Amino acid sequence: MQPHTLIIEKGLADHHYWGDLWRYRELFFVLAWRDVSVRYKQTVIGLVWALIQPLLTMIVFTVIFSKVAKLPTDGVAPYALLVYAGLLPWQLFSTALTGASGSLIGNANLISKVYFPRLIVPTAAVVVSFVDFLISFVILIGLMLWYQFLPGWQILTLPFFVVMAFLASLGPGLWITALNVKYRDFRYIIPFMVQFGLYVSPVGFSSAVVPEGWRLLYSLNPVVGVIDGFRWAILGGESHLYLPGFLLSWGIISLFLWLGIRQFRKMEKSFADLI
Repeated sequence: MQPHTLIIEKGLADHHYWGDLWRYRELFFVLAWRDVSVRYKQTVIGLVWALIQPLLTMIVFTVIFSKVAKLPTDGVAPYALLVYAGLLPWQLFSTALTGASGSLIGNANLISKVYFPRLIVPTAAVVVSFVDFLISFVILIGLMLWYQFLPGWQILTLPFFVVMAFLASLGPGLWITALNVKYRDFRYIIPFMVQFGLYVSPVGFSSAVVPEGWRLLYSLNPVVGVIDGFRWAILGGESHLYLPGFLLSWGIISLFLWLGIRQFRKMEKSFADLI
């Protein structure tokens, strides 16, 4: 077997960057597995918290928006199911965004010592959010059994919306994690963004309650399209997908993803010096 020869030449790393992402795929799996094992190894609360947090949030939102505010559900779907169908993508998005945003600082020793495409670090960090999502999905199955709610064929499209949630978090996450290397106070902004986003996104209510004249503007929040897509996939015919807003959300997600990768690649060469 011929040994792999690394040639150091100006501009060569940029030329082979995207190919290097594939060649360093084993590092991606190692980092992803390390993050997952650190979160759940020899812990009980880590696993239980992934179940308790969305369940308690669902109960609070159901009481506030259904019993107090008297907001309608989608069709005849139980309100608790509507809320949980919105919580799943929000939890996936927020956990992935938080993980990606702090990933470079958390791997400072690795970044400062060896070459590899730094894009691997934030993309590996979002794997933890997917594990949390799978654990929380168990509650969704339990709710469907409790309410005897059978999903339609739309449930087959759910993986597509899972990918959409990841892309929605990855773009801003890449941008913020790159800026966080140079400006460390960005780590204080992320919790505020996540908290604020929870209340301006249709997690505890259906986006159908937004007046028709404002729905397109409301869809500038890319998470709106993600949540609407999840609800359509889970609730089926009980939930309607607002197509103009959904397409606008995809456009915003694509724009942020392009800007995030562009900003990340622009600052990447200085990471080892600044971190």
